[in-house]
Amino acid sequence: MTPWEIKATEFTNCNCAYGCPCQFNALPTHGHCCAVASIRVDEGHHGDTRLDGICFGGIFEWPGAIHEGRGRCQPFVDERASPAQREALLRIMSGEDTEPMATMFAVFATTLDTVFDPLFLPVDFAVDVDRRTARVSVPGLFETTGEPIRNPVTGDEHRARIDLPHGFEYEIAEMGSGRSVTEGNIRLKLAGSYGQFAHLHLDNRGVVRHRTAA
Repeated sequence: MTPWEIKATEFTNCNCAYGCPCQFNALPTHGHCCAVASIRVDEGHHGDTRLDGICFGGIFEWPGAIHEGRGRCQPFVDERASPAQREALLRIMSGEDTEPMATMFAVFATTLDTVFDPLFLPVDFAVDVDRRTARVSVPGLFETTGEPIRNPVTGDEHRARIDLPHGFEYEIAEMGSGRSVTEGNIRLKLAGSYGQFAHLHLDNRGVVRHRTAA
């Protein structure tokens, strides 16, 4: 198993209501799940291959709840990635070099029936976790944006977080509102739905924890 570790910034927009039932072991809001996930490695490696500054992610679609399987995925990797970086990130995304079910990559990989050939495209990534703002654009594939949830009466920003002491993706995620339009093999239009902003720290064994678990 090749050792790897990444510290990264993530924005994900799915079709569920704010809060996302999946985070609470409940069924998806509309009975099915689709999402656009974008990640930038701030600092990381796979073996001797540095991954700093490279973006990657995927467009996902499941006909029911994620754990029921039959999903489809369109992975993408920043075109700036070298061949070694591309291989490293695809191995991480597919759950390879990872203890069984230790990361969201490994978990989701078990639920996919179709994984389309990865696309290597330019990625314009601007995500601020603390401010809960995001704009990620991959020409010819998708554009996704995120913003704070607004109080429906006052219009003020509303802040909410999810704390998962034993999760397989993050320790704490900020909640926001997302909007996405995708092209290609999986076509989605999402608006005013679950937006997740998070700092990730992952390795072969799962989430690297910095807080005392409850």
